[in-house]
Amino acid sequence: MKLTLNRINDKFHFRAKSESGKEIDLDASEKIGGENAGMRPMELVATSLAGCSSIDLLNILYKQRQKIDNYRVEIDATRHEELPSTFEHIHLKFILKGEIDIKKVESGIQKTFDKYCSVYKILEPTCKITHEVEIES
Repeated sequence: MKLTLNRINDKFHFRAKSESGKEIDLDASEKIGGENAGMRPMELVATSLAGCSSIDLLNILYKQRQKIDNYRVEIDATRHEELPSTFEHIHLKFILKGEIDIKKVESGIQKTFDKYCSVYKILEPTCKITHEVEIES
């Protein structure tokens, strides 16, 4: 994997580019001189946890022939006060709509966390990660 991070302005606005040409903007908070021109790095980490676990979970559910009409994850993350302010707790709320067996979702999430999600495995030793599932009608 090769990525490039380029500075966009004379503050803290950066643009990351992947080998495949995809780009994402990063910035710092206004509190330290950022301009809110992109996501903050720790927001990207929490989002990466949701994204990684979602790819794995949806792959499992598709193989189990679950019909998913809508899917989203709400992320609630708290960080330690002291520096470096790593994550203390991340809570993921998986919200699905369709013809879905909640037991298969719960089992899929457990498999995802135990076996497949690389981001989860990186964060697990230093952060409490919890989840819940909601099936919308």
